[in-house]
Amino acid sequence: MIAARGANMAITGVSAIGAAAASAVNRTPPAPSVQSTAGPSFEQMLGKVVSDAIGSIQGGEAIALQGVTGAVAPFKVVDALMTAQRSLQQVVAIRDKAVAAYSEIAHMQI
Repeated sequence: MIAARGANMAITGVSAIGAAAASAVNRTPPAPSVQSTAGPSFEQMLGKVVSDAIGSIQGGEAIALQGVTGAVAPFKVVDALMTAQRSLQQVVAIRDKAVAAYSEIAHMQI
């Protein structure tokens, strides 16, 4: 009787593990939480990049004019002009990507 009772307990233990494993397999994972981002929109971000580039180019021009008169050291003129050139290259690269994307969309079949 004791042996039968022990065997019954073992089976109950095994079946409990099986039931727990089955419930773990059949359980659907929770949906990932979507957090709203309160960051700037694409339009605001692009506007900031363009306005920063315009400011950089205008600053480079102003320092270049001061460099011509000798009011600013030559290395500062070169630094300002290189910054303006990098800003202009960034704006041109963004423009090229936007034109390429528009062209790709325009060639899509409806």
